[in-house]
Amino acid sequence: MKKKLVNNPDHVVVEMVEGIVMERPEKIEKLDDFNVVVRKDAPLEKVALVSGGGSGHEPSHAGYVGEGMLDAAVAGDVFTSPTPDAVFEAIKAVDGGQGVLLIVKNYTGDIMNFEMAADMAEAEGIEVDHVVVNDDVAVEDSLYTTGRRGVAGTVFVHKIAGAKAAAGGKLSEVKSAAEKVIANVRTKGMALYPCRVPSADESTFKLEEDEMELGIGIHGEPGTERTKVKKADEVVDDLLGSVLSDISFKNGDEVALMVNGMGGTPLMELYIANRRAHQILEDKGIKVYKNFVGEFMTSLEMAGMSITLLKLDKELKELLDAPTDINLMK
Repeated sequence: MKKKLVNNPDHVVVEMVEGIVMERPEKIEKLDDFNVVVRKDAPLEKVALVSGGGSGHEPSHAGYVGEGMLDAAVAGDVFTSPTPDAVFEAIKAVDGGQGVLLIVKNYTGDIMNFEMAADMAEAEGIEVDHVVVNDDVAVEDSLYTTGRRGVAGTVFVHKIAGAKAAAGGKLSEVKSAAEKVIANVRTKGMALYPCRVPSADESTFKLEEDEMELGIGIHGEPGTERTKVKKADEVVDDLLGSVLSDISFKNGDEVALMVNGMGGTPLMELYIANRRAHQILEDKGIKVYKNFVGEFMTSLEMAGMSITLLKLDKELKELLDAPTDINLMK
């Protein structure tokens, strides 16, 4: 399918960012000359959080700029890392003197450009640190990464690190909270249909009508296994089974469960998947402390989903429950 609701493929990111800011003009604003969304009340006297990456994953990342989460989000071109200059401008805009934590997904371009921006900021006397999210259990290395990819679990890092910063945590403490999430969060995704970037004539990969792809990423890349289309419960068994086998769980553990749509999946189907995920976890004696169902980190119009589990302790539960004005994460 080649239809897109856009004006000019070369202008999709700037027009999108302008539209995002218009939705919440009392809370956020766009930096002049850059596709960077910042809190309108920044800088604040707290550790500032900056994240971002290629566009096409909305509501990630600009949708998480607000109280209790990010202070700035940097939007690159579709599926393309933002430039170091743009990240540097975001850091400067939100630095309140308590340091800045960069939350970076594990993609080679993102890591390189965010680290370059951190060096630029430190040369101007801004204290900067960073964490790298790598929650995807499907692959160890990919076209875009060395090591595991950062996918929907990144949203939990935004929430919990954001809560720690809002509570007055020092930069080292906010980083530690983020790293605890990274150590305890796992994700796996699948697709029924691929996506197509606005400037391309063809989809990023092809699937026949009776095929599905397991182990997909968020940049339109194909997965690790192509199979015939399975029933919803069987798909969840595969995704959640891979997640559960990758991290140690015991009877009585509590988790946050995220069933994330990839951009083109009806909520009806996500709720059917959520039902099965609950059944599996209940059978294993794992309690769902908090449940998130919807679109949190997408891949344009890809039809499919990912399932994320975050293993919780007392601190993580308190931070997950902390106030935020981002409705998706309340």
